[in-house]
Amino acid sequence: MDVGFVGVGAMGAAMAGHAAQAGHRVEAFDTDASVLAAAAVEGVTAADTLGDIAEGCEVVVVVVSTDDQSRGVVGALLEAKPRDGQVIVVAATNHPATMIALNDDCIAKGVGFVDAPVCFGLKGAIDGDLVSLCGGAAADVAKITPVLMAYSRSVEHMGPVGTGQLGKSCNNMMHWAACVANFETLSLAKACGIDAQAMRETLLKCPAHNTTLDRWDSTRFTWHEKDMDVVLDLSQQAGLTLPLFGAVDQLVKRLGPDQVKALLYGEEAEYLGQKIKGRSISEVVSAR
Repeated sequence: MDVGFVGVGAMGAAMAGHAAQAGHRVEAFDTDASVLAAAAVEGVTAADTLGDIAEGCEVVVVVVSTDDQSRGVVGALLEAKPRDGQVIVVAATNHPATMIALNDDCIAKGVGFVDAPVCFGLKGAIDGDLVSLCGGAAADVAKITPVLMAYSRSVEHMGPVGTGQLGKSCNNMMHWAACVANFETLSLAKACGIDAQAMRETLLKCPAHNTTLDRWDSTRFTWHEKDMDVVLDLSQQAGLTLPLFGAVDQLVKRLGPDQVKALLYGEEAEYLGQKIKGRSISEVVSAR
């Protein structure tokens, strides 16, 4: 299949590479010439323009960061001469409303559209082990599945356009809630005499195991504010009160990789202005 990738930073380049290794003819485009040159290896060809991608590819996978970037790329693809039967896939994590609007634009041009954000981040992209959550028409999802399976362990059809992003938001809710729960849990362990990293390793063998805890020391806290903004906006529009996630929204903003590193490996950590320093359990309970 002729496949285009637009946005070939670390994740996009890895995904494009897996598609090429799976036997697809892959063209890539990025506005950063150095990024594009680095991605154009092992069967991935650099396209001169976005128009080349639009005209030559049956499936175009858009791997950008923001809603505005997705709008810009999809708009530019539609302004060119999209290949007959083309399906545009937005693999970015965006708002469902953006996907619905872009789908309307694509319908007007006779182009298919699927929102297919991914789970498991950069490591998943490098390993070809992502999960793609798809919103779109069944025929469009079926058409793109061989491409998505080149870099995914699973392709899940969630429903119509927008539900791929909704599914990703549900995943994000659990991830960021787990980040807060993990931090508070390991804070208690550290404050009462158990090394936080040792407690983490033990919990990974217990029912409290979660994939966020498994990747805890590599979580980058890159998109938590954007992710939680989408969650809370959707809940308001749905007329739902989600008090736990209102708290998660505020608490996760106070966390970052430096705080996690200090908690797991440092002598002292900090949480909400509180100093967390190891004491023995006997010291803690005798202080009552």
